[in-house]
Amino acid sequence: MSPVERRIREVLADAGAEGWVHAKPLNSASEREIDVGGDELVVTASVYKLPLLVALCRAFDAGELDPRARVRIDPASCTPGPTGMSAFQDPVTVSWRDLAASMIGVSDNAAADLILGEVGLDALADTLADLGLSRTRVVGGTADSHAALIRDTGTTTAAEAFALLSDNDDARTVSAYDPSYASATTPREMTRLLELVWADAVASPEQCEFIRRLLANQAWQHRIRAGFPYRGVRVAGKTGTIGAVRNEVSVVEFDGETPVAVAVFTLAARADAALPGVDAAIAECARIAVTDLRSGRL
Repeated sequence: MSPVERRIREVLADAGAEGWVHAKPLNSASEREIDVGGDELVVTASVYKLPLLVALCRAFDAGELDPRARVRIDPASCTPGPTGMSAFQDPVTVSWRDLAASMIGVSDNAAADLILGEVGLDALADTLADLGLSRTRVVGGTADSHAALIRDTGTTTAAEAFALLSDNDDARTVSAYDPSYASATTPREMTRLLELVWADAVASPEQCEFIRRLLANQAWQHRIRAGFPYRGVRVAGKTGTIGAVRNEVSVVEFDGETPVAVAVFTLAARADAALPGVDAAIAECARIAVTDLRSGRL
């Protein structure tokens, strides 16, 4: 075990979580990488919204969907969630590209399910296959995940299911934590996807720039971004959370340096609604990995 891997594993153990990490420089001749279980299957949670965004942008490029076309949304029929359209009280009309911005910026569950319903699971699977991401799969959207949780916990609503899941006095095993049943990927495939986005290789340059801009505008600052609280550094990424699962995949770029893609996936021993210790561990794992790669003067 390398010193970097040992430090990462110690950070995760101190936070009470299992973890899987992969980091690599982008568009660089360097073959250096940080690999802590980088080829293990892991649950994506809302990280699935990144490949979904790519599939949406490819549909824009193909002329199958007009990014400016209007979509009318009734919050009463939306997938539940604490952010985005689900938090609204009145019907709204937005474009597909603005739905995408909400899906990524605040991890809007309702927006993601609307986009997935339009793009389709088959087109998303075709996108993943075309990009060579053979171990990444999306089996459904957030509404599907909530339905599975309700079945697994024997409850009647998603709110009841999450309340039961967060009761640490009643240990539960649910399919949402098992990459054999839930949407899944590997840390290495997510850094590869980020590499392709930064190389304008997943869609047209215009759409790849759109993807990068949305990732840079993500509202959440408590995971990977927290590991780099400096001027002159940019972090663009996507989080994922469901119960004990806490993830983020990001690109970290210091002024004048090669960007570094880093993916951190975790499964905590607890499922509290807030796990700041695990969030801080994700930030520290990313900081350790990126710092080590930067030490090679990328």
